[in-house]
Amino acid sequence: MDIGIDSFAMLLTDPATGQLQSAADRMASVLAEVELADQVGLDVFGMGEHHRANALDSAPAIILAAAAARTKSIRLTSAVTVLGAADPVRVFQDFATLDLISRGRAELVVGRGSSVDAYPLFGFDLRDYDALFVEKLELLLKIRANPKVDWQGRFRPSLKGEGIYPRPYQHDLPIWLGVGGTPGSFARAGTLGLPLMIAIIGGSFDRFRPLVELYRDAWRDAWRDAGHDPDKQKIGVHALGFVAETDKAAKEAFFPGWFQMFTEAGKERGWPPPTTAQFEHMCGPNGAFLVGSPQTVEDRIVAADKALGGVSRFTFQMSTAALDNDAMRRSIELLGTEVAPNVRKATAWRQSA
Repeated sequence: MDIGIDSFAMLLTDPATGQLQSAADRMASVLAEVELADQVGLDVFGMGEHHRANALDSAPAIILAAAAARTKSIRLTSAVTVLGAADPVRVFQDFATLDLISRGRAELVVGRGSSVDAYPLFGFDLRDYDALFVEKLELLLKIRANPKVDWQGRFRPSLKGEGIYPRPYQHDLPIWLGVGGTPGSFARAGTLGLPLMIAIIGGSFDRFRPLVELYRDAWRDAWRDAGHDPDKQKIGVHALGFVAETDKAAKEAFFPGWFQMFTEAGKERGWPPPTTAQFEHMCGPNGAFLVGSPQTVEDRIVAADKALGGVSRFTFQMSTAALDNDAMRRSIELLGTEVAPNVRKATAWRQSA
């Protein structure tokens, strides 16, 4: 199982001073985080994409390229690329370039995007939200397969065999499909034979099992006769998580930023303000937060792995604790040196089953 972290490179307000973080300082801390993640043996680092005033990650490929120059082994991925509001040609070129810089460590997680701020910014109609993604995903996969594509669609000028370069270091640039809770998205990933990355930021892990089985069924139905490589069927989980020496310390470090971030998100999307009771529930055995001591987090990952029938990758979204750089560094260290090795041993049941 791969274990990693995702960053949203958001700016938070220090509750003690009321001051917003420095953008340059926050960017420096993001790069320091991925460098540390590489040093402690984590497998993957993901960078989100947002287009709002308090976000620094509108150009994730550039941040990941800077990270590639400072790291040696960790895989570098988007988390997620909002493909419906992007040009698939440019997305492929950006990540193929990243793959060359990193010598084969680049990946893409593409999705429609739960934050829709990119669509009006780049001139797209939200009424085309689904159609945009379906068309652009089709084109991206064609480009991955062949540098010269003849293609025509609704939302982009046609291609008539123009070469799309550079080509990546890897033969097939890994492309995961990022999903939330829409059944059709799970089925689409299976039908296309793509790895699946599930964003689970609420509820419980086991409630996603029927959707995961939908993915597996769609994969089997689509690829039974084609002999598609079963090793490429991968399921990843993106979850909110944080590690400290004790459960109490982890919650205290994570809660202020979580509360701030989800309060702002609620204002945008019409959600009620988050509560302490909700937070405590989500950190408990029936919630989806991976927050606590190393042992608590290990137990939660192993339980989630079994609930979903086997997971290939867990990525922790711990940016809500970015107000405390020391706590962030310690969380990454504990995740890489204690949690990840023990989880890999504990989930060996899948290899021996």
